[in-house]
Amino acid sequence: MRHFIPILFAAAALAPAFAFGQERYVPLEQRFTAEQLQQTGLDRLSTAELARLNSLLREEQITSPPASAAANIGLRTPRKSAEPEQSRVDSRIKGEFRGWSPGARLELENGQVWRVIEGELYARRMASPKVTINSGLVSGWYLQVEGQSPRAKVRREK
Repeated sequence: MRHFIPILFAAAALAPAFAFGQERYVPLEQRFTAEQLQQTGLDRLSTAELARLNSLLREEQITSPPASAAANIGLRTPRKSAEPEQSRVDSRIKGEFRGWSPGARLELENGQVWRVIEGELYARRMASPKVTINSGLVSGWYLQVEGQSPRAKVRREK
């Protein structure tokens, strides 16, 4: 039994790598019903034309991340494990800034709102300082104000 536990952890660690390698593209003829194919005119494509269209869509999906990836960074939304997730946000705090403590709500100029979970910073008054929010190595998000060394563990609210 004690040999089983390390194997289980190794399998769990490698699972995302195998999932990432799997193709997630679903061909058009499998996505739509015959009626939908007819309504869109896709039923009039030759086999070669349909194969080329599927190929182009597959290549586009592989080379470009989802358009909403940046908009949803840090939010607790379900996502497919094979989708890349952005791991950094660069913005400015909206308005005057004097620091943070747990529970503080920080609104960024890009429209995102983050709540401080852990950490404290008492800073001189600053107008719209630059901030960087990075994902942690294991979990969570960490906010740092340019020119300040402490970081705050934060959670995205909106």
